[in-house]
Order: sequence, then C-alpha cells, then structure tokens
Amino acid sequence: MNAWRAWLRRISGLVIVLFALSVIVFVIFNVIPGGDPAVRMAGRHPTAANIRAIRIAWGFNKPLWTQYLDMMNRLLIKHNLISYQNQTPVLPTIGRAIPKTLSLAIGGGAIWLGFGVLFGVLSGLNQGKWVDRILTVLAMAGISTPIFWLGAVMLYLFTYVWHGFFLFSWIPPGGYVPITQSPLQWFEHLLLPWICLSVVSMGFYSRVVRNSLLEVKTADYVRTARAMGLSGRRVLLRHILRTALIPVASLFALDFGAAVGGTVILIEPVFGINGVGAYAQQAVSQLDLPPLMALTLYGGFFIVIVNALADLLFTRLDPRISLD
Repeated sequence: MNAWRAWLRRISGLVIVLFALSVIVFVIFNVIPGGDPAVRMAGRHPTAANIRAIRIAWGFNKPLWTQYLDMMNRLLIKHNLISYQNQTPVLPTIGRAIPKTLSLAIGGGAIWLGFGVLFGVLSGLNQGKWVDRILTVLAMAGISTPIFWLGAVMLYLFTYVWHGFFLFSWIPPGGYVPITQSPLQWFEHLLLPWICLSVVSMGFYSRVVRNSLLEVKTADYVRTARAMGLSGRRVLLRHILRTALIPVASLFALDFGAAVGGTVILIEPVFGINGVGAYAQQAVSQLDLPPLMALTLYGGFFIVIVNALADLLFTRLDPRISLD
C-alpha cells in the first residue's frame, strides 16, 4: 500500500510539473516581442485585414486561457495539433523523429555510462599512480570540450581530412539510416554522434565514480568484509561498487533524460540527423509554438519517467532506500 501511495504521489507530481511547463512555455511565447503568430503567418508584407482574418480563423482573437485549453485539447485529446509556421501535423512529425533521437541518446548513454564507470574504477583503484593521472587529464579535457565544436571537428577530420585512410573510409558524412533498413549502416552513421555525445558525460562520470569509490573503500562495512576473509574481487563487486554506483544511477537518470529532452539539440544538426532536436531547433528559430509545446511536454514526461525508474534501481542497489 505504501508503494502505491508513493507512485500516486509521483504521478501527481508529474501532472503538476507538465502543467506548469506547458503554462510557462505558452505564456512566454505569447508575450515575447515578435511572438504574435498571426503576424508571422501573414507573410512578409501583411495587411491589417490579412492579420485580422488569420486571428479569427485560428482563434488568436480569443483570451489566452481559451487558446491554451484549445491547444491542450488538440495536443492531448484530439491529437491534431498543427504547426503555425508550416501548417503540418506536429505529432506525426515528432513520431518520425523520436526513433532517431532515441537511437542517438541510447547509444551515447551506453558509451558514457560504461566507459565512465570503467575509467572511474581504474582511476580509483590506482589512486596517485600514472593511470590515475592520465585518466584525470582525459576526464578534464572531455568535460571542458563543447560538444557542438567537437562534432564539427570530428566530421571534418574523419570524413574529409582522414577519409582517404582505410580505417576511416567507411565513416559517412552525417545523416541517418533506420536500423530496420540496415543495422550496419545505422551503426556507421551514429558512431561519431555517439562518441561526441558521450565525451563530456564520460569524463564527469569517471570523476564521480572515482571519488565515490575512494569514499566507500574506507567505510566500516568494507573493512569488516575484508576482515571476514572475503576476496578482494568479491569485496569490490558486492560491497564497494554496489554502493559507489548509487550516485551514478541518479546522475544517469538526469543526464539521459536531459540528453533526450535537450542535449541532442546541439548534436543532431551538426550530423544531419533530423530528429527531435533538429525539429526543436527549427521550431525555436521560427517561434513556432505548437511544436515547442508538444516537445516540452515530451521532454518533461521523459525526464520524470526516467528518474522514477532510477528510483526503482536505487532500491536494488541499496535495500535501505525506500520509495516512500
């Protein structure tokens, strides 16, 4: 029963968060200069009559709260939300873009989590040694690198300067191929974006894992486990890593949700991937409210759900943690 109450609280919190996000986005894009959609839809040389006709046809002459409710009705119930700028359906466009964005985010997340944990463990187990120093320098370099700049440099080097070499001749210059069409080409097109997306988080995660591991190594229960004669490998896997990975699980939930809901905006246009990020960038540049409203709710929903799943993982890593 306590677990059910905890999940009901989470669902209620999700609804409140998404409602607040939708209201904030709607209000901001209706009060900023140049945010009037009727003026933009009327063309380069609009007349007062054209603007007035557009306002009436699209309902822009109604009170803001009525416009908000109508947009939510079209988005959540009728599923027929239309872009102001292109007059195209919003939800089918997002539906076609989601597989591309999830492919990018899942692959990048797997790389930065796997290698971040690996490098953090190696650094923590070799504290003060040359391995630790080298990994520390690489981590700081990765954290300090802007991913959009890194993406442009990687494209230039691997698809232009070094593309004649056999090792790099197979790397395509951007774009996306669905996994259902060709798993190999899907992998080839996403490898560079995966690496680019993972570099910053990989360095940060290695630092977090290292510091957490060094802290847990000196805990009383770890010393007790060693005193009981357990092997070093068993102590590391069953006692040290299990506790040291708890902050990593929390970070990964936040970072993966943020990657799907926002970071991909910086990556997808660089590599020519027309996913959710590219669609969001286009909507922001055109001040196109319907796509932005749908994408905001999509990103917020995804972040909250991923964090809820991370909380479930916490209870597996540490039974003392409760969902209540």
